[in-house]
Amino acid sequence: MEKCVFTSSEEETESCGEELAGELSPGSVVALYGDLGAGKTAFVRGLARGLGIRESVSSPTFTIVNEYPGSIPLFHFDMYRLRDEQELFDIGWEDYLDRYGICALEWSERVEGAIGPEAVRVTLRRLDDTRREIRISRKEEGRSTC
Repeated sequence: MEKCVFTSSEEETESCGEELAGELSPGSVVALYGDLGAGKTAFVRGLARGLGIRESVSSPTFTIVNEYPGSIPLFHFDMYRLRDEQELFDIGWEDYLDRYGICALEWSERVEGAIGPEAVRVTLRRLDDTRREIRISRKEEGRSTC
């Protein structure tokens, strides 16, 4: 199934992430795709808010992963500095999956081989300074709402 949403502000992009959080369960993987400035981190801030996490969410570009505790923890990955999925496995990817949190991965195209088909895929496209197109797809009924 694919859902297409258009947002006109960072707050609306966050709200889209917050809405998705309500549809996730422990162990879910959210693979984010999009160019620099597309709104991936804003979307993850919304996921965190939807999971009840009040801590400030920032991009883990230099740390690779930020952990946000909650009733369902959020593991926020930034794959930009990784060469391939082997480096993701080297930092303990499977251990994170076993912790039954939500794993949100920015720059997922760098580690596509490590992401299972059950992952929720979110593609963000920058239309201009404020507007974004957000496509959320899941391996469920093959119907598109875009």
